[in-house]
Amino acid sequence: METLQERIKEASSLEALEKIRVEIFGKKGLLAAEFAKLKDVPGPEKKAFAEGLNHQKSALQETFESTLAALKAVALEEQLVAETIDVSLYGNLGEKGALHPVAQTMDKIIDYFVALNFSVETGPLVEDDFHNFEALNLPKHHPARDMQDTFYFADGGLLRTHTSPAQIRTMLKEKPPIRMIAPGAVFRRDYDLTHTPMFHQVEGLVVEEKGKVSFANLKAILTDFLHHMFGDVEVRFRPSFFPFTEPSAEVDISCIFCKGSGCRVCSHTGWLEVLGSGVVDPNVFKAVGYENVSGYAFGLGVERFAMLMHEIPDLRSLFEGDIRLLEQFR
Repeated sequence: METLQERIKEASSLEALEKIRVEIFGKKGLLAAEFAKLKDVPGPEKKAFAEGLNHQKSALQETFESTLAALKAVALEEQLVAETIDVSLYGNLGEKGALHPVAQTMDKIIDYFVALNFSVETGPLVEDDFHNFEALNLPKHHPARDMQDTFYFADGGLLRTHTSPAQIRTMLKEKPPIRMIAPGAVFRRDYDLTHTPMFHQVEGLVVEEKGKVSFANLKAILTDFLHHMFGDVEVRFRPSFFPFTEPSAEVDISCIFCKGSGCRVCSHTGWLEVLGSGVVDPNVFKAVGYENVSGYAFGLGVERFAMLMHEIPDLRSLFEGDIRLLEQFR
């Protein structure tokens, strides 16, 4: 008994104490062997024999518990010393973050127009038919509505398909002259390599007294803007159709990948389409109560600009949160 207690007390580590526990208290340990002898003890002596074994077991258990607590305290102290951190020391500086490439592109676009005294206007993401279609010369059953692939709500509301409703809201609350851009998220039912259900646009609008602005002003500002975004590229305007502008034009730049010689990205044409523009249709001014004014408007997809500027082949990769792509923009 005393020998076993001494062995427990002399254990130098938790591992050594565990071996002693198994040897004494285990299913095949010393105490189990002693209790097994109980069946051979004569009847009158069983009680005294059992009480003696239980007393010894309790004494050994108490010694074991106190030794275990002491060894745990020592082990904890050693762990704390080993893991001590000097909080006064400078740590390794983490890698700096960066804006998302779409946000970077958006900021660069906004900076250009703000420097030209354009205001930045916003509007709600959930719009009504008037602001999103009717006021923009898109009456009901107009074929151009089918091109929008709109998300509708049961009450007739919709997720805006462009940021042009912000232009309508601005004209309804302000009088000319107006120089504004409307950046923000828009929504359409489309999803492939170059389209996502949610993307970002920046649309611009200039309104002055009749005769003060023309298509020539539009060409000048957009040409300079595209040089600001893409450097020394050629710019061309192609006749097109938009319900809210007349005349209308698509704007192309010479391919930034092949420098206009023709490649897979530009479908071997040497040109890349980047935005739409035109002179504001009189019906739009009529919808907001403007008279004797003229103006021009333009619109672009921010993700398309980001893809071209950073040579990103799949639009969807901008929204997948892949750190391998995003960490390249630090």
